[in-house]
Amino acid sequence: MNSIFKARREKIMEGKQGPCMVCIFSGNPPMRSLDESYPFCVDRNFFYLTGIEKENMILVMRKTYSGDVVETLYIEPYDEVLAKWVGPRMRAAEATEISGVESIRDIGEFDSDLNRIIEGNRGLGKFSAYLDLWRYRLNQADTPAHTLAAKLQQRYPAVAIEEIHGDMAALRAVKSEEEIAFMRKAQEATRISIEAMMKHAYPGVNESELEGAFEFAMLKQGVRQHAFPSIVAGGPRATTLHYGENNCVVEDGQMVLIDLGCAVGNYCADISRTFPVNGKFTERQKEIYNTVLEAQRIVIENAKPGLTMRQLNQMVVDYYETRLDDLGLRKDGRTVRDYYYHSVSHSLGLDTHDICTERERVLKPGMVITVEPGMYIAEEGIGVRIENDVMITEDGCIDLSADILKTVEDIEALMAK
Repeated sequence: MNSIFKARREKIMEGKQGPCMVCIFSGNPPMRSLDESYPFCVDRNFFYLTGIEKENMILVMRKTYSGDVVETLYIEPYDEVLAKWVGPRMRAAEATEISGVESIRDIGEFDSDLNRIIEGNRGLGKFSAYLDLWRYRLNQADTPAHTLAAKLQQRYPAVAIEEIHGDMAALRAVKSEEEIAFMRKAQEATRISIEAMMKHAYPGVNESELEGAFEFAMLKQGVRQHAFPSIVAGGPRATTLHYGENNCVVEDGQMVLIDLGCAVGNYCADISRTFPVNGKFTERQKEIYNTVLEAQRIVIENAKPGLTMRQLNQMVVDYYETRLDDLGLRKDGRTVRDYYYHSVSHSLGLDTHDICTERERVLKPGMVITVEPGMYIAEEGIGVRIENDVMITEDGCIDLSADILKTVEDIEALMAK
């Protein structure tokens, strides 16, 4: 397995001009309160390049002036006392076995090693340090990469800071067979859990109980990892895209919109379904639901390499435009965007909204994207979203979620049992 990670690291270093170094951090969980920290979630780029899911590690890939590549993995030292409290830290041999990195060093030596590397390359031309400096929000906390960049600029102003995010995005956008295998397992675990949730539904059920039914079905399969926090939105709450309270009663005659997914091996499924809590669609609900389902069918049948996600989204808008009159929705000057206010696709992989740059939004074979048209009619208390995950092939796409039921007939039949 470590040959996969070694090949990925080699790919990242291709085209880099020495002397340079790439530093990727595994991350640390932020503190929650007093001595309690939030659950640790490994940096996905670190995991992608090493296969390791431990905190406070640093992967350094260095290219020398002559073009040789040197890899070092910095890890915390083994602590016998700590092992009795929280379990053992990873030993050097295990880190090498998983990642394929032969040189394992104590993380306490990182700063002195960094100084030695930079000073050792003085006079050999520009020395570049590649870091993932992506920042989603202006005010989000600095990552270890941001901290290192600031330290380098202060102590070694001649070092050129370079961004590695785009290189990682280009590499992660196209999935391997091994990655797709994990994603298929995530799809199957999600299918089983969704069916369990639908069977558990009844008028008057609380959204949290439905969420619990999904969670219990996950755990029964030995799957503990969510792709993201589950959305379980009943009735009018389904018109809020990222509703997250999941604590209201779903009344008879209302529908439930769910947006959730399991993750296996850190690879995500992202599925949305909408179903009537009493097991039977009304004619109006069916009319809206089948419109959204047809929009999804159009996108899945037409998705192929060379198209952009913007073009896929336009297919939904164009189809909805033909349906507004029939649905009685073209009133008070309203347009499609009054009922459909998001995009139909995003990348999917180690993250639910997977790492992506603008150029990767052009579809390529091996990419995995969501197809999630929706329609939200606030005045009627109706929100419908249907989401499948597809893999782009040489001439079209494969629906990875094809086994997760979604037609009116199939949903009603399952819930009638």
